[in-house]
Amino acid sequence: MTSTTAAGAADDVVYLDYAATSAIRPPEVIDAIAAYLRDVGATPGRAGHRRALDAGRIAFRCRRALAELFAIPGDPGRIAFQLNATHALNVALFGLLHPGDRVVRTAYDHNSVRRPVAALAARGVRETVLAGSVDGTLDLGEVERAVVGNAVLGRAKVLVVPHASNVLGTVLPLAEIAERAHAAGCLLVVDAAQSAGHVAIDVVRMGVDVLAFTGHKGLLGPQGTGGLWVREGVDVGPVLFGGTGSESWDAAMPSAMPDRLEAGTQNAPGIAGLLAGLEWIRERSVGSIHAAELALKARLRAKVAAIEGVRVVSPAAPEGVGIVTVDAGMDSSTVARRLDAEHGVLTRAGLHCAPEAHDCLGTAERGALRFSIGWATSEADVDRAATALAAVVGSMSAEARKAAGSAGTA
Repeated sequence: MTSTTAAGAADDVVYLDYAATSAIRPPEVIDAIAAYLRDVGATPGRAGHRRALDAGRIAFRCRRALAELFAIPGDPGRIAFQLNATHALNVALFGLLHPGDRVVRTAYDHNSVRRPVAALAARGVRETVLAGSVDGTLDLGEVERAVVGNAVLGRAKVLVVPHASNVLGTVLPLAEIAERAHAAGCLLVVDAAQSAGHVAIDVVRMGVDVLAFTGHKGLLGPQGTGGLWVREGVDVGPVLFGGTGSESWDAAMPSAMPDRLEAGTQNAPGIAGLLAGLEWIRERSVGSIHAAELALKARLRAKVAAIEGVRVVSPAAPEGVGIVTVDAGMDSSTVARRLDAEHGVLTRAGLHCAPEAHDCLGTAERGALRFSIGWATSEADVDRAATALAAVVGSMSAEARKAAGSAGTA
């Protein structure tokens, strides 16, 4: 990592796994977490003393910053903190769907959607899966037919889509999708794990009803942070039950957000770190961050596409997110391990918890190698990664030829 502004970065390492987590964070995020633990340390909403009040102010400021980032109108309290996008999506899906309901999802889904839907299907929720393609698009006609259903299926209650694919790096047209969902009386739930902080999100303009996001990727916060925004007029039932600091005499969970979906003690130090990440993003703007990442993506894509034996399987997606996924013609895990051990280039190999997306790309059997770009990635990082990939692939190809020759003469 060559940036001098990245907290905890080692000069001899190139980190290109931001789609998994922003392991390199602005120093302001680290400082905010340490300051919270040192100077506040209390839990929001659990007492009236000064430290608890300070904790509550930080949590409120974080909700307000999230509302600003996502152009959420009205009450920031419609945002409930969750542990990550997986947690938020489970709360949304289990809180909205009941036996006999139908949910429509996509072949691009992460297992944070695919597995909860499978669990719900085992309980009597009906599932429809929209087909994917190598270009990362959805057939809007198929979307409309799926949500409208027919005399046998009936209309869908929920359509859940990933805003950005964690394998293809493509971004779906949420406004067009929402128009078709809403015309059928269907709610749109959006998985923004890969887009929040990377791509501008306007929940009203895009027609989002429920937005799930994580704090540890593009929002630059620590692991254990995230949230779920629920539009006014939509009721997501609680899936966790316990203390909220409010309406304590009532055995049922409170009806008001965010307490309805926030049972138990929240990750308050993490929320302080998430707030610092949001403030860092606000100072620079999502637009400028996105533009820089896309320029680096194009540079990396061109360089790795020129390597003999390497096939770029993710589409160019010039308006997408900073993901370049490749098939090096050999086991992706071995390539990733050698990139790390021999060149200090950190990537992600395998199926990326999205096996159906790999079905679309034809890489499901052996997986693929994913490079993902983030806020601290530089041109030097991209160039070094491409050079390293060429060296590893060339070395492995030579070793395979030598082994084949030895076997032939045995």
